[in-house]
Amino acid sequence: MIKNPSREEMKEIFGKSKRIAVVGLSDNPAKTSYMVSEVMQKAGYEIIPVNPQIEEALGVKAVASLKDIEGHVDIVNVFRRSEYLPEVAREFAEIDADVFWAQLGLANEEAYQFLKEKGYTVVMDKCIKVELAMIQ
Repeated sequence: MIKNPSREEMKEIFGKSKRIAVVGLSDNPAKTSYMVSEVMQKAGYEIIPVNPQIEEALGVKAVASLKDIEGHVDIVNVFRRSEYLPEVAREFAEIDADVFWAQLGLANEEAYQFLKEKGYTVVMDKCIKVELAMIQ
């Protein structure tokens, strides 16, 4: 069963995080991934677009995969359908980021168990923008 961090733990996540890799970030301003990431960028977080289909988003050059990111990643925010979460979770573990975050409407038990067994913090079926607003 998927169990998300408490409100206090969420506050801690946001407080210590600076870099957010956004898997599936669109360069289309009308898409949810763009709108949510724009809010996070304006809140002071560094956004790294992860999408092999685009050149850039929010003024930042996109990378094809998490493995193409230089330096440490605090949060991997995922905007890909639930069935792709295990694949993204494996790549996440390879780069050893801190928090795996699947957006609102996205959850996958296999990905959750895989990451929890490795000791990672996992958030599923929650909007990062809404959670940030709730702790401020």
